[in-house]
Amino acid sequence: MRAALLREPKPAGDGPLEIAEIPDPEVGPEDVLVHVEACGVCRTDLQLCEGDLVAQTLPIIPGHQIVGTVVARGGRVADVDIGERVGVAWIAATCGSCRFCASGRENLCERSQFTGWHRDGGFAERLVARADFVHRLPDGVDAGAAAPLLCGGAIGLRALRVSGIEPGGRLGLYGFGASATCAIQIARHWECDVYVSTRSTAERQRSLELGAAWAGSYDEQPPVPLDAAVTFAPVGSVVVDALKALDRGGVVAINAIHLDHIPQLEYADLWWERQIRSVANVTRADVADLMELAVAIPIRTHVEEHPLVDANLTLDRLARGLVSGAAVLTMESPPAS
Repeated sequence: MRAALLREPKPAGDGPLEIAEIPDPEVGPEDVLVHVEACGVCRTDLQLCEGDLVAQTLPIIPGHQIVGTVVARGGRVADVDIGERVGVAWIAATCGSCRFCASGRENLCERSQFTGWHRDGGFAERLVARADFVHRLPDGVDAGAAAPLLCGGAIGLRALRVSGIEPGGRLGLYGFGASATCAIQIARHWECDVYVSTRSTAERQRSLELGAAWAGSYDEQPPVPLDAAVTFAPVGSVVVDALKALDRGGVVAINAIHLDHIPQLEYADLWWERQIRSVANVTRADVADLMELAVAIPIRTHVEEHPLVDANLTLDRLARGLVSGAAVLTMESPPAS
């Protein structure tokens, strides 16, 4: 099969991925083999390829927003059928028995594994995943449109929950990429007023088209105090900007696996029981809830598609802020049987 391998992190502009022909992965007794139709390119993939996120194993195939078709299954798999279309997300495996797993917080499992970080991901024509960690997809879903929902959509939903935003509340979104594009649609479905801060003029316009009440740059304060805010930009100074915009008792939820640093805070900006919370991974329940919402709202995704061979080009576009919405790698169809 053809795959994009990361052997050594380097800047996106230097082409960190090697497009190579490698053997199909082996299918374990509890696994399924998925022919990949499309895989979203997440900022986490970029951070891994550039070395900001420390690789857990090398070489590794990145990618954790995967839509495909099951083409084989292990001997112990009974509830996923060959020919079924499934999604594979960031969370790849957990122990299932620790206190976090037992309390519905598998995203905090100390023995968890993640797709495209611990286990090979979806920048490839085929992928092996644990059968109990794949997600059934609605009938007729478009692969390219669905792929960004499996990470950006699910983590966006979790970030909204961590922020504590209530229906009808005033919500700030800081940064406006793929995840925020999903989050604003959920928030508007909840009848929240949404205030967007981003450096991009085009993204500000796009947020207004999706129902934002206001859009400005990071150095502008929203016109009203915010009940909650979610930061998507991996820049610590943006967290401080969001904190300053909060009303009393508000929460800033940081939706990032890597952040450069948080500058020194003025305690007055944290006073009045304001909070800063991180958002760590997703659970399978988050993904399932998001997919239901995606159909009910429905959530619209804005994507640009690239073939697998252009994986480095796609990473570079993401690094330079040229991707509007979400970037998705597409694969060739499997040969007819």
